[in-house]
Amino acid sequence: MTESRDYLEMSFRSIECFANDGKLDAKELGKIIAIAEKDGEIDQNEVRVLRSIVAKIKPAEVDDAMKAKLAALSKKIEGISG
Repeated sequence: MTESRDYLEMSFRSIECFANDGKLDAKELGKIIAIAEKDGEIDQNEVRVLRSIVAKIKPAEVDDAMKAKLAALSKKIEGISG
């Protein structure tokens, strides 16, 4: 079985989102998460990329929708090292 390259697509998509307006909203994060989930599981490379993306989100940009998306993501990736 070949290694998934979805994490590269996720990285590229996040760069586009941040470059667009300098921030990432919940809808954009949802699309990136969907890339990770499209094969039925989130692997270590995808977790690593997701954590990197989340680290770039500024606290002032976190609204209620983003809080909910981040909480759901945290539950999905807890226990997966990456």
